Amino acid sequence: MSQNPTDDDPAWTATILGYPRIGPDRETKKALEALWAGRTDVTATETALAAVRAATVRRLNALGLPAHDASIPSSFSAYDQVLDTAVAVGAVPERFADLVGADGRVDLEAYSTIARGRGALAPLEMTKWFDTNYHYLVPEIGPGTTFRFADDRGVREFSEALADGFLTRPVVVGPVTFLLLAKASADSPEGFSPLARLEDLLGAYEGLLAAYAAAGATWVQLDEPGLVSDSATAGVERLADLLRAAYERLAAVPGRPRLLVATPYGDAHGFLGSLSAVEGVALDLVRGTVPADASALAGKTVVGGVVDGHNIWRGDLEQALTTLRSLRATAAHVVPGTSTSLLHVPHDVTRETALPERLRSWLAFADQKVAEVVLLGRALADPTAPGVADGLAASAAARADRLGAPGVVRPQVRERLAALGPDAFSRSDYAVRRAAQEEVLGLPLLPTTTIGSFPQTPEIRRARAAWSRGEVAHDAYEEFLRSEIDRVVRLQEDLGLDVVVHGEPERNDMVQYFAEQLDGFAVTEHGWVQSYGSRGVRPPILWGDVARPAPITVPWSTYTASRTAKPVKGMLTGPVTILAWSFVRDDQPLGDTASQVALALRDEVADLEAAGIGIVQVDEPALRELLPLAAADQPAYLAWSVASFRLATAGAADATQVHTHLCYSEFGEVIDAINGLDADVTSIEAARSRMEVLEDIARAGFARGIGPGVYDIHSPRVPSVEEIVGLLRSAVASVPARQVWVNPDCGLKTRGYAETTESLRNLVEAARTVRAELPAGVPVVG
Repeated sequence: MSQNPTDDDPAWTATILGYPRIGPDRETKKALEALWAGRTDVTATETALAAVRAATVRRLNALGLPAHDASIPSSFSAYDQVLDTAVAVGAVPERFADLVGADGRVDLEAYSTIARGRGALAPLEMTKWFDTNYHYLVPEIGPGTTFRFADDRGVREFSEALADGFLTRPVVVGPVTFLLLAKASADSPEGFSPLARLEDLLGAYEGLLAAYAAAGATWVQLDEPGLVSDSATAGVERLADLLRAAYERLAAVPGRPRLLVATPYGDAHGFLGSLSAVEGVALDLVRGTVPADASALAGKTVVGGVVDGHNIWRGDLEQALTTLRSLRATAAHVVPGTSTSLLHVPHDVTRETALPERLRSWLAFADQKVAEVVLLGRALADPTAPGVADGLAASAAARADRLGAPGVVRPQVRERLAALGPDAFSRSDYAVRRAAQEEVLGLPLLPTTTIGSFPQTPEIRRARAAWSRGEVAHDAYEEFLRSEIDRVVRLQEDLGLDVVVHGEPERNDMVQYFAEQLDGFAVTEHGWVQSYGSRGVRPPILWGDVARPAPITVPWSTYTASRTAKPVKGMLTGPVTILAWSFVRDDQPLGDTASQVALALRDEVADLEAAGIGIVQVDEPALRELLPLAAADQPAYLAWSVASFRLATAGAADATQVHTHLCYSEFGEVIDAINGLDADVTSIEAARSRMEVLEDIARAGFARGIGPGVYDIHSPRVPSVEEIVGLLRSAVASVPARQVWVNPDCGLKTRGYAETTESLRNLVEAARTVRAELPAGVPVVG
């Protein structure tokens, strides 16, 4: 393939930037977890994963993307696309060196160990992928990291599709974003930036492009979303020059495929001029806009991302066509596309037969979004083509019907919000609250607790499924749940935990459970979306004004309190997280929707308090997730997100201890907002990053309770007492001991009981060890 495109090559009529890789029935998850559990071997697992890939390519072709022109992306990953790139370029940390084959390849078992850890081998750190609920694995790059084109798994997957008759477009994380998202390895000198290794990394990308060319690829997509994030690019000097030099070098690879550089999740206008050497760019025109200076697009193939890859509503296709036509003035070729990969949405809405037909008519999952870009492609080529007018009219009618449907507006909800005064958002001074809570709770120094959920055993899932199918009577199911709560309470008492939770056996998911009991939401049966690795969630659909018809958690918390003399913590999911992990209506500002959810939660807090529950945790793990990537948009977001949390919690009495929980984010960027939540205790992910967050906490002068996680629950490994003691010593060296709580990083839902019990036993023993080391006279926690 010549690096100079010819007029003979087929031009795309439509494309997408990526597709869900979990399989419509979570085939990827099942295959991987069977391997990890020892129920199958690598060969059988690879065969199962290959079947998912083949089915995906055939499905996209059936939906209208041609087989011969590289408009079908090859975007599969067994776990994470950033890990795939790290393995491909040889950036495997030294502690995993023994897992790499002599040929540079990393087999599926070794790949899984890098992702999940094993024994004393700690996995790569995990954090959120831009402002989504997807988690990626953070590369560790140092001055001594050796880059080379090492693992050709992606090339083999491309060749696999080609042998099946499909010329696909390989998708790889771009070199600049790869390094912007990496962290300095532990042995790096202070101040080292992984981006300093860009020139060395490019040699591995040259090898990768050459291998794809040799295999017959005509296009390769390099994803550079780091360019749209102000936090990712902050402090990087001359990034535009580095970007230009990088792509000029890659463009010089002899015989390479054409390069499509994608910039999803926002605007990358300031960097488009640095991409002059590539043949194509893909722009997010849902979160971003058409560049005011379009000269950088001249002569290029431009994928106009006008179909939202990040939400599930049918698009405004007439407006999308107007946007696409505006690009034609300068671009050589304009192609309708998605704004992002479709990995953020479920597979197919036609499977959701339990949803009301009217609601279903408003929705577009991945397959329907492919159909939208295909329709736009036909309309762009010939507005009079058969089916175009009818398709556009159907889209417009669905959108109009959604906006006028009953329940979209509930006057009583809006009137109540409008009547709130400033006092609805504030509690008493923290010193007053702390004194009241110390008197009521009587907790020891370094109190121990968990984040809320305990393992969801197969027995729990089977009982829930049987109840859902009507095979088990409601009373019998509730009796089963009470027996599970009894077991969890006894376990916590036996372990010596200071604050008890009920374990949440009744909850299928921390957001879906609430959505099922709030007006304005709907839930799906098959709407699975990958969160990380093999883990999926089914985001609810928030389609109308939100109201709470009845208490949600009060019966379970009060039952738990009747089974123990220890303090019991009630568990709620916060308004920002409910929004972040749902598909949210797009017809009003997010802040308005958050306030409606917060008002419903405020009523739940009041009912818990009235029932005698003295500690209430309102989880906000997604606070950082929704932070806009553009710095100019962040203050407004932080204002309404903090206000919604305070609206949910500020009605609590001084003696009621309000907790919150946050996880897997860059906390330094939102530490002021965390402080602004005014929670009495904040638990926060810290174990996998080895307590990096402590520096931010100490620098901010955080004065309330803080529980930096000491047990990484996203890995199956059990932390030793010594390991946890080391983490706790770091915590009390950075933060006054009276503020420190001891807890896991997150809920224990995904873990098994054997590892959970051993880990929590070590956690309690470590807390007692460090507690005994503290000087006499340190006051109890507030």
